Amino acid sequence: MSDLAGLFDVEMLKAKLYAAVLSDVLDQLGSPNQALKPFVRPLDEASILCGFARTGLYMKRYHFPEGHNPYALEMDLIDSLAPGEIAVLACDGPTDRIAPWGELLTTASMVRGAAGCLTDGLVRDVRRIRELNFPLFHGGIGPLDTKGRAEMMAKDEPVEVAGARVEPGDFIFGDADGVVVVPKRLFREAVTLALSKIEAEDTTRDELLAGASLRAVFERHGVL
Repeated sequence: MSDLAGLFDVEMLKAKLYAAVLSDVLDQLGSPNQALKPFVRPLDEASILCGFARTGLYMKRYHFPEGHNPYALEMDLIDSLAPGEIAVLACDGPTDRIAPWGELLTTASMVRGAAGCLTDGLVRDVRRIRELNFPLFHGGIGPLDTKGRAEMMAKDEPVEVAGARVEPGDFIFGDADGVVVVPKRLFREAVTLALSKIEAEDTTRDELLAGASLRAVFERHGVL
């Protein structure tokens, strides 16, 4: 598991954070391109994706030699997931061909304590995955298997998912607004700023509910 996990209570972060505030503070920190393209959506909009990235890179394949196991590296990644880690599968999406995730990978990941899956590829077996309440953010839904179409060619290397760079150990947060990637080097600062901004937003909301003007509240707290 990421060595950053001990800096904050991840369950607390899952309860308090949201994608928009993380995006705001990353803008403030000079990293404005950390939100994934909006075609990546949660399978269940009530789910929260919160954890640390383990990456897998897929490419299209059109032929498999006899005796070759196209799932080998994929299985290695899933079998090595630790509690709190998220399988991040880069498929050069949006795609109508590469569908790396389904019910059995979900089950194996859950048993290992994984925090979810993020992919810009397709997913399948969605009815069963919804029943498992496993956080899954995807680039589309389709019935295709990867065999004969694609293969994981590298794992635990930097990848690009839906327009955002993801490195192993980066902090991933997703909700109904979308997914944000917090680079490892910015994790402590970004989360600290986000929690502070959330407090200011709570105060702003209370004052607005009490009838204060938006301009007056913004001038006091600088939050909008």
